[in-house]
Amino acid sequence: MALLGTMIKSLMAALLALGALALPAGAATFSMKRGLNLDQWVTWPTEDKWSDRRAILPYPEWRKFLKQDDLKALKDAGLDFLRMPVDPSPFLSDRTAALRDDLYASVLDSARMINRAGLKVIVDLHLIPAGGNRKIGMGQVMDDPAVFDAYADVVRNMAKTLAKEDPKQVALELMNEPIVDCDANGTNLWPERQKKLFAAARASATRLTLILTGGCYSNAESLARIDPGTIPDDNIIWTFHSYDPFLLTHQGATWAGDFIQYVTGLPYPLTAVPKPQLDVTLDTIRNRIRAEAPWARQSGMLAYLDEQVAAMDSPEKLAAVMDAPFRTVDAWAKANGVKPQDITLGEFGMIRKEYGNGFVMPTAYRAAYVRDMIARAEAHGFSWSVWSYGGAFGVVDAFDGDKAEPNVMDVIRSLR
Repeated sequence: MALLGTMIKSLMAALLALGALALPAGAATFSMKRGLNLDQWVTWPTEDKWSDRRAILPYPEWRKFLKQDDLKALKDAGLDFLRMPVDPSPFLSDRTAALRDDLYASVLDSARMINRAGLKVIVDLHLIPAGGNRKIGMGQVMDDPAVFDAYADVVRNMAKTLAKEDPKQVALELMNEPIVDCDANGTNLWPERQKKLFAAARASATRLTLILTGGCYSNAESLARIDPGTIPDDNIIWTFHSYDPFLLTHQGATWAGDFIQYVTGLPYPLTAVPKPQLDVTLDTIRNRIRAEAPWARQSGMLAYLDEQVAAMDSPEKLAAVMDAPFRTVDAWAKANGVKPQDITLGEFGMIRKEYGNGFVMPTAYRAAYVRDMIARAEAHGFSWSVWSYGGAFGVVDAFDGDKAEPNVMDVIRSLR
C-alpha cells in the first residue's frame, strides 16, 4: 500500500508538472492598445511657489486646463488609455512638506478623472532635468544615492496611493527615460536601480501592473540589455521610446542638443519633395550652421548632417532606420519569452513648433510619420502612446489657447 501511495503521489506530481507546462505564462493585468501622452505643461510655477496650495493644486498641472469633456473626446477618437506624466520633483522638495498628502491625493483624483472618461491610465513618474524651476531632477536622482533613496520612497508612496484602484484601469510607470548608461564606457547601472524601484513599488502595491524600461532615455537598445528574468513577476509591461529619425522628428528643438536647433524645413520623408528643393533646404541649414553655430563645432555639425541625410535619403534606407528599434525589441522579447501585448511604445511623435520658434512643421508630415509609426507598433503587436496632447509636439492643443491642426488626430480616428 505504501508503494502504491508513493506511485500515486509521483503520478499526480507529474500530471501537475505537465499541466503547469501547458498553461500559458502569466501576463500583465493592465492592458492597453492605443494611447496619448498628457505632456508636461509650460506654465508650471517655480519652486519657491510650491508651498502655495493655489499654485500647485490640483496636480498634475493639466488639471488646470482640461475638463472631463476634453478627456471624453479622446475616448471618442478611439483611444483607450492615457499616459499621465507626474513630475516627482515636488514630492522631493521641502517646499511641499505640508501639502505632500494633498499632492498624492490629487494624483489619485486625476487618475480617477481619466477613468471616469472611459480611459485607462498609466501614472508616469516623469523626471526632467533640474534648473530654473526645480532643484531636483534626473541628474540629482541618478548621481546622489540619498536622493535616489528619496525617489524610491516617492515610488513606494505613489504605489501605495494607487494600490486600491482597479488594476485593470490603472498602472504605474516607475521612471520615465532614465538618463544613465548612455556613456561610451559601457556602464550598466540601471538594471539594479530599477530592481530597487520595482521592490519599493511592489511592496506597496501587489496587484498593480508596473511599467519598466531600459536605461538611456528608454531606447530600444537599452531595453535589450535588461534581463527580465531578474524580476520574477508576470504583472509587468515593458516600454521603449522611439523618435527615429531624430533629424526629422525634433527639428528646431533648442533643448535636444546643440545641433538640431539649426535644422528646420526638412520634409518627411526626405523624398516627399523633389531633390532640387531638398538641396535648397539643406543648403539653408548648412548656411545657418556656418553663421550661428560655434566655430569649433561647425565642421562636425556639417559632417553629421550629411551623414544623417545619407542614411535616410531613399525609402529603403528610411524604413531600415525606423524599423531598427522595433526589430531590436522584438528579438529581445522572443529571446526572453515576453509577449507582444506586454510591450508598449511609450513615446513617439514629431515636433509641431518649438517654443518661440517661427517654424511650424507641415501637418501632413506629422500625420504621415505618426501613421507610419503606429503601423509598425501594431504590426509587432505592441501598444502605443503618441507624444503629446499639447506643447511643442501637440496633436490636440498648440500654444496660447490655440488648437493644433487636426491631421494627427484624424489618423488616430481613422483606426476605429
